Amino acid sequence: MLFPFDNSYARLPDRFFARVAPTAVEAPRLVRLNRPLALELGLDPDRLESEGAEILSGRRVPEGAEPLAAAYAGHQFGQFVPQLGDGRAILLGEVVGRDGGRRDIQLKGSGPTPFSRRGDGRAALGPVLREYCVSEAMHALGIPTTRALAVVTTGERVIRETVLPGAVLTRVASSHIRVGSFQFFAARGDVEGLRALADHAIARHDPQAAEAENPYRALLAGVIRRQAELVARWLTVGFIHGVMNTDNMSISGETIDYGPCAFLDTYDPATAFSSIDRHGRYAYGNQPRMALWNLTRLAEALLPLLAEEEDKAVSEAEAALGGFAGLFEAAYHGGLNRKLGLTTAREGDAALAGDLLKTMAENEADFTLTFRRLGDALPEAGAGPRAAEGVRSLFIDPTAFDRWAEGWHRRLADEPGEVASFRRTMRAANPAFIPRNHRVEEMIEAAVERQDFGPFETLLAVLAHPYDDQPDFARYAEPPEGGGRGYRTFCGT
Repeated sequence: MLFPFDNSYARLPDRFFARVAPTAVEAPRLVRLNRPLALELGLDPDRLESEGAEILSGRRVPEGAEPLAAAYAGHQFGQFVPQLGDGRAILLGEVVGRDGGRRDIQLKGSGPTPFSRRGDGRAALGPVLREYCVSEAMHALGIPTTRALAVVTTGERVIRETVLPGAVLTRVASSHIRVGSFQFFAARGDVEGLRALADHAIARHDPQAAEAENPYRALLAGVIRRQAELVARWLTVGFIHGVMNTDNMSISGETIDYGPCAFLDTYDPATAFSSIDRHGRYAYGNQPRMALWNLTRLAEALLPLLAEEEDKAVSEAEAALGGFAGLFEAAYHGGLNRKLGLTTAREGDAALAGDLLKTMAENEADFTLTFRRLGDALPEAGAGPRAAEGVRSLFIDPTAFDRWAEGWHRRLADEPGEVASFRRTMRAANPAFIPRNHRVEEMIEAAVERQDFGPFETLLAVLAHPYDDQPDFARYAEPPEGGGRGYRTFCGT
């Protein structure tokens, strides 16, 4: 078998999904296979390359697959929709990789399903390349994420604002269970279905929760912890998800659904790039608050399982949700400390990092470059006055950075270790390369307009090593003219 499927989700009751096969496409062509990921999954990359166009486009269903579109609900920009579901994605099945981890193999853009809501079920090439590029970059940055196994062009056109080439993305995830999956059953008063989903989620993601006094409270606590840590990691690399609806929040703690996502250039916590986020609900600085809002919706859905008495169930939910702030703050400030070269936690560290961020915002400094160049401003013997010029030049008023740096240097003087160890800590926490928005757009334009995938391959190669200097590719580290103001992203649906 090409894929050694073991499909646990397909064994759940039929109301959890719709069984539907992918729609065959005209002329599939394999553009990119993620060979290292294929090996991790225990797959044969050579065979995938020879047969992949047929299978990874959905034209041929592989042996052992049980194609299905999952049902779920969700709050979209605060408004509850009781039925959403996979409208253009089909889960082929699950494989157990060489590490023993179970992962979904899903085709995105593989045709309409019963949940398509009059949509065509297709994906355009540009958003498919964006998701492949950004999700693999997030993986290289060390941030939990879904992965991209392959891109296949379909030989067909899809209609969005214009006519565009079609493509299919093969996405790999620990699972595709979302907050909205639980909301689907809660909205219907289907406690039996809710319990079956929760038991499946515990077995898959939180097996230790089965031994807890209250397994469903333990499941909720596990999701809260994973999401708190995930969003903290987003903030430390300047990532903006763009559409943090409850149907786009995975309970596995992986980043999922790279639609209108983007990265900060100029630091401004109010930045929101998504064209559909007109009021900044999911702006960079709002993401922790919206994560807690989403988790509160999950807790509400789980109330019938948390306790028989409603008051007791609410108390259990509130106690679990009350842990979010501490978990997020610990992960976020721990990440900021590492970005500043600090390996111990001291009183005043949060204020020190906060003052830098405030100064960056006031001086329109680039987020990624500021932290990367901080390593050149470390206090070390023999360092000349120009050592910090690289980071100072990012500030409208360089003396504002100088004033902040005085306090930073005093704090470093209390830190155990040598300057060289501070620099190692910082280089491991501050990437030189992120998927700069203008570089992603250049890559998409070349592929869509000229069928040139060279920029896509180059960008992937650079982003595979985000913490290395890579002087030959220095231009990929540079921000766009104007700091990225006015940039807009779109869902691609």
